[in-house]
Parts: sequence; C-alpha cells; structure tokens
Amino acid sequence: MRVGIGLPVTTKGTGGELLLAWARRAEEAGFDVLTSIDRIVYPGFESLTAMAAAAAVTDRVGLRTNVLLAPARSPVMVAKQAASVDQISGGRFMLGIGVGRRPDDYEATGRSFGTRGRRLDADLEAMHAEWRGEPAAGRVRPSTLPPARDGAVPIFFGGSLDAAIPRIVRHGVGWSVSSRGPADTHEMAEQVRAAWREAGREGAPTIMVMHYFALGDDPNVDYLFDYYGYQGDRARMFAEGAYQRAADVTAAVRDFAAIGVDEYTFVPTMADLAQVDLLADAVAAADA
Repeated sequence: MRVGIGLPVTTKGTGGELLLAWARRAEEAGFDVLTSIDRIVYPGFESLTAMAAAAAVTDRVGLRTNVLLAPARSPVMVAKQAASVDQISGGRFMLGIGVGRRPDDYEATGRSFGTRGRRLDADLEAMHAEWRGEPAAGRVRPSTLPPARDGAVPIFFGGSLDAAIPRIVRHGVGWSVSSRGPADTHEMAEQVRAAWREAGREGAPTIMVMHYFALGDDPNVDYLFDYYGYQGDRARMFAEGAYQRAADVTAAVRDFAAIGVDEYTFVPTMADLAQVDLLADAVAAADA
C-alpha cells in the first residue's frame, strides 16, 4: 500500500515557503504521494497551482488532487492545467475529481450548482477530447499540451458511489473515499471492483482513502470545525475522527493495507512542518 500525506493547502498559517518545504520534506521522509484537497470560497492555495509547485520541487513522489471541484471550472482549463502539471511532474500526476457540497464554490465561479453532476459527464468528454488533441467546435487547434502518458491524465473520482461508479468505469482509474473505517471502506470498494469487472475493464481500480491527522504533544483539529462548519454536526465527526495518536496512524496503515487499499493519505490539520516527520515515524512503525 502506498502511503501519502496531504499538502496543507487550506490549513491556517500556510504560506508559500512552508508549502514548498512541506513537499520537499515529505519526499525526503519517504512518502509515496502528495495530495491537495479543494475549495474555492475558502482561504488557501488553488489546488492545481499547488500541485505544479510541488512537482517543481520534488522528483519521485506521486501527486493527486483529492479531489478537485472540476464542475466549478471550465473543462478546457482543467484539461490544460492538469496536462501542464502532468508534464511538469514527468507523469507523476493523477487528477481526482468530485462535485462538492457547497453552492458558494459554484456561485463564485459563475457556474451552476444544481447541474454540476450532469455537466461533469459532458465535461469529462470535453477534457479527454482536449488530451487527444481534438479541437473543439469552432476552433482550428487544440488548447492543451498532450499529457505525459498514454494520451490522457489518469482520473479518479470521489463522492457517492451511485454517481461515481459509472464515471469510474467509463473514464477513471479509481475511487477515493474520506474518513471511513476499514469495514465500510471494504464494502464500498468491493462495489467499485464488481462494477469494474462487469464493465469489462482490465486490471483493477485503484482504491484510495484519506483521513485527517494531528500528532505530537499538542494536537489541534480546530481547523476542521471551520473548514466543515457548513455541514453542521458533520464537522464534529471529522474533528473527533482525526487521528491524534501515533498508535492510531500505525493501526490504520495496517488495517487498510489488510483490506487491499492501494493508497492511504493522511491530511494535516496543522501547518507545522514537524507533522511530516511525526507522521513518517508513525507510518514506519507499521512495518516494525
């Protein structure tokens, strides 16, 4: 199982220098993946910009948006930005996509919230056409660099399974879930795998899990009450479920590896570079 760490893209106190130092330290500490969560109407770094910056200061680590609010953006721009990050990183990037829950993220970009799911399906077709080098109607040339690999940026999807599964089997390489336990994750992952087989896809979908953490002598998860405040009581669920002990991280690595998860990413609630090393130590203990 690959283990990743989130960039603190929306965590209070993160500046540009810390973001770059975090990416470098994460690669040095041996993490396999760097991820960015995504919001628009919230102070923080734009996800694809953060991915490009991380790509420029690292050589090995994989890069993921987990997940980008793609329907809040132009599909041509998402295709162009994603292909750019893929080229800058030398093919280390995977584009995670979701639709989100907040109307204000869509209002801010002038795109419809109510039609975001239906629109995403058309957007995915447009993005793949861009990556194939096919000009859209009315244009004489494509807008986008070719991706680094196989004619498309690999895409995975988050969100409810009813909506995500058809997109996974048609356009995706995998599925991502947030803050679920091993039993729930295994049950849902089996549904994804079954749909994948029924669609005649070769191989298997990549199953990804993310979970929040804050470690050390004074762990602080207050950021989650602000970030998820719009969800009411669910904000408390995220905060209370965040791993605050190294032993919990170690157990999670073992438990999720045992059910066949492919990537497990821990997302920080504190903009403190020491969190990278504390997490690396807790992950390493799973192999002890």
